[in-house]
Amino acid sequence: MSSTPERLAKRIASSGYCSRRDAEKYIFDGLVTVNGIVCADPATKVTEQDEVMVRGKKITAATEVELYIFHKPAGVVITKDDPEGRPTYRDYFPRDLQTLNPVGRLDMMTEGLLLLTNNGAFKRYLEMPAHEIERRYEVRVYGRVSQSQLDQLVDGIEIDGVFYHPKSIRAEKPAKNYDGNFWLEVVLTEGKNREIRNIMDYLGLRISRLIRVDYGPFALEELAKGAWYRYDEGNLESLFPDFFHSHK
Repeated sequence: MSSTPERLAKRIASSGYCSRRDAEKYIFDGLVTVNGIVCADPATKVTEQDEVMVRGKKITAATEVELYIFHKPAGVVITKDDPEGRPTYRDYFPRDLQTLNPVGRLDMMTEGLLLLTNNGAFKRYLEMPAHEIERRYEVRVYGRVSQSQLDQLVDGIEIDGVFYHPKSIRAEKPAKNYDGNFWLEVVLTEGKNREIRNIMDYLGLRISRLIRVDYGPFALEELAKGAWYRYDEGNLESLFPDFFHSHK
């Protein structure tokens, strides 16, 4: 890490301990100390000489970017601790990987590919809509809709004050009209909360399965439910050279 001063919240997030938002919450809650003194201001500037601790744990710079591919089963929540006692993604990882941060959103009943990383800056890079990283989903729905209705969604649609703009929506078996059970492929370039579910509800379609199969260059393929593996860091640098060049 550079000796150039940086914001306290950024220092914590870049270490991979948690997201920037969570870092700010820990700071506001009085759970962060700098050189042994509680600090309640996320904008406080720190350098590599300062000792930063969160909930009693010393924060150190991540030595390398780690990315993990996980096949999230339906019924698993993307939270580190669930007050309702539901299974969380952390139940599938060993103790030394408990601080990994999920990239993007997957609600409880959505299954499929979930990326996790130890690096807060890389997490934000993968999530930012400006980078237009595609997320591809397969959606099994029940109902009735026309192809023209699906085509219109690509121009964008506002639902309850929120604007959704899927990159593409197409049926597995193209036709003029669809009725009954059928599969759709939906491609997004941003991660708005429950976007696909809200769009399908707007169309009057009932979802029975929602699976994320791709996130950028990463694919679910034949990975078993609940299984995970670490992606090779060397390949990461070749896939995202602009990120790694700017974070040397």
